[in-house]
Amino acid sequence: MNVLAIDIGNTRIKWGCNQNGGWVRQGWVRTAEAGTLGTEFIGLPVADHIVISNVAGAAVRDQVAAALRGTRRAPLWIVSAASQCGVRSGYADPATLGPDRWAALIGAWHLTGAASVVVSVGTTMTVDALNGEGVFLGGCIAPGATLMRDALARDTANLAARDGVFSYFPDNTGDAIFSGAVNALAGAVERMVRYLEESTGTPPQVLLSGGGAALIEKRLNAGVTLVDNLVLEGLLQIALQPGA
Repeated sequence: MNVLAIDIGNTRIKWGCNQNGGWVRQGWVRTAEAGTLGTEFIGLPVADHIVISNVAGAAVRDQVAAALRGTRRAPLWIVSAASQCGVRSGYADPATLGPDRWAALIGAWHLTGAASVVVSVGTTMTVDALNGEGVFLGGCIAPGATLMRDALARDTANLAARDGVFSYFPDNTGDAIFSGAVNALAGAVERMVRYLEESTGTPPQVLLSGGGAALIEKRLNAGVTLVDNLVLEGLLQIALQPGA
């Protein structure tokens, strides 16, 4: 079976072609260049299923739909559900959970089958808690490092955008801003790890994904498993479920 999975984010559109359980091709384009996506799919095997997560709005959705017209397959645009692929949602209104977060939770459950903190670091960072019974307990959303730095540059008088690197004890403003953003992101993950361990009594796994994952991977006081794209892994499971 051939599955084309597409994760439309605010900054990038990531995609993967999975053939009989293995990823044979993956790629990405900038979301601002969604109209070029069709060229990415040239030469791909004919898809039996096309499954898509979109958080970038209707205009981008229309551009991606146009790029897929030559595939002769109607895509499945996923929405979050109360229960799917072994995961149950504890969100107050399950349908309002971002489809990328839902797919990532399904991907995490498929990969681990255990309590996990599911982290995606991109334009924003999401940190979601999944218990050992496959129940999504809830999660938080924080601005990514670039958004944090942009907000400081925009809304303060003396913290204009500047280069910086991570330091435990920053001694200049550029490093102080960058290190503050990284520590804020890492701290949000570590607190969720602690909350979930206190709730379940078991240290959870931490699954880290997204284009900004490298920013915090080495700064976390927890064992971390990097997954190239958890959303694509979850989309694949959704495509493979009976009746998809």
